[in-house]
Amino acid sequence: MHSLDQVHEDMAPSLDARLPLAPMSVEDSGLEFSFLLRLAAKCATEQDTVTPSHLAERMKLPKVVINSLVKELVKLAYVEARGLAGEDVRSDIRYALSTKGMEYAHAAIRQSSYVGPAPVSLDAFCRQIALQSIHHERVTQDGLFASLEGLVLSPSLVEKLGPAMNSGQSILLYGPPGNGKTSIAERTSRLFQQTIWVPYAIEVGGYVISFYDEAVHQSVAGTSYPKADQRWVECRRPVIKTGGELTLDLLDLSYSEGSTVYEAPLHLKASGGVFIIDDFGRQQVLPQALINRWIVPLERGYDFLTLHTGKKFKVPFDELVVFSTNIAPKELSDEAGLRRLKYKIFVNNPSREEYIRIFEAYARGVAVEMSLADLELFYDRKYGGESLGSCYHPKYLLDFIGSYCAFNGLQKVASLGMLERAWEGVFTAD
Repeated sequence: MHSLDQVHEDMAPSLDARLPLAPMSVEDSGLEFSFLLRLAAKCATEQDTVTPSHLAERMKLPKVVINSLVKELVKLAYVEARGLAGEDVRSDIRYALSTKGMEYAHAAIRQSSYVGPAPVSLDAFCRQIALQSIHHERVTQDGLFASLEGLVLSPSLVEKLGPAMNSGQSILLYGPPGNGKTSIAERTSRLFQQTIWVPYAIEVGGYVISFYDEAVHQSVAGTSYPKADQRWVECRRPVIKTGGELTLDLLDLSYSEGSTVYEAPLHLKASGGVFIIDDFGRQQVLPQALINRWIVPLERGYDFLTLHTGKKFKVPFDELVVFSTNIAPKELSDEAGLRRLKYKIFVNNPSREEYIRIFEAYARGVAVEMSLADLELFYDRKYGGESLGSCYHPKYLLDFIGSYCAFNGLQKVASLGMLERAWEGVFTAD
C-alpha cells in the first residue's frame, strides 16, 4: 500500500502539480469508513448484483479502496458472493445484498438518499481551491484583446479593464444601457486558459453537498490522468451569470427535505472562476442588502454557510465577481458599500467614430448596403453630433431595415430615408 506522499514522488514531472491524486486507502479519501460503507451499500441497491469494478466506477474510487469496503460488507454479512462475473478465473466476483444488507442499505437511504460518486472532504475542497486559485492565472494584454474581439470599445475602457480582470477582485461595470457591459462580463470566459478540478460532491458533518453541475461546469474531454482522483472533474474555469432572479436565499445552501442532500449555491459553484451579477439593482432584494451579504467574502476571501442543523462552516471565496448595472452607483449603495467593489468602470455610449464602426461591422454581417455620407448625416441629425447613441442602436436599425426591405421586395440599403423610417419604427418619441 502506498501513501499519497509516495504517489507524489512517483508522478511524472510534466503532471500538473494541482492534480488531485487518487486515494490509496479509506483514510486517504478523507471520509469516515462508516460513511463509505453506507454509500457502497446504497450503490449496491441499484442492480441485482455488483462487482468491485462496478462499485469503483460508480463511487469514483480506486479498486483497492473498494476491495476494503467489500471485505467489510462481507464480514458484516451485508453482501453475499454470487460467483464470478465471467468465465475467466481472474474475473470479478459478483455480490448481492443479503436481507440484512438490504435493511442496512435502506436505513442508509433514509438518512441520505445520495447515491453516486464519493464526495470529497471539506478540507480537500479548500486545499484544491487554494491550489487552483484564479489569482494564480495572469491575464495578458493579448488575452484581453482576444477575449474582446468583435466588440468596439474605446482604448481608455480597455486600458481600465485589463488591471481589473487581472486582479481577481470585484468589478462594477456601470453606465447607460445597451453598451456592452454584459457582453464584456461574459467575455471573461475567454480570458482564462487554465483548467481546474471540480468535485462531484462535498461531505460536511456527514451530509452531502452536490457540487458539480453540468449546466454551469464545462468539463474537458479527451484528457486522462491515471493517478487522478476520479471524484474530481477537470473543467474550464466556470463563468456563472445571474440577474434579476438573484435573492439572498440563493446565496445559501439549498436543502431538500426529501433527499436530505444539499445543493451548493451558485457563487460557491463559481469557485475558481467568474460570478456575474447582471442587472444589479433590479433584484427583488435591495442592492445594499446584497452588498452587505458579500462584505465578508469580498474583503476576506471566505464565506460561511450553514447546515439545517445549525452547524456553520467556512468555505473559500475565490472568484472574480463582476457587477453590471445601468443604475447610478450612488443609487445602489452608500460609500461604505461601494468601497467593497474594488474596481468601478464606467462604460459610456460610443463616440461618433465608434458608432459608425459598429454600424459598418453589423451592416456587413447582415448584408445591408450603406452610404457613409448618409449615415454621418443621420447621426448628426438624431444625436446632435454628440455621444448619445447606444451600441445596440445600429443593430436595431439594421434589423428593421432588413425586415422592411425583405417584406416589400426592396434592395437592402441603409439610405438616409430608410434610416429615418427605421428610427420611427424602432424608437419611441420623447
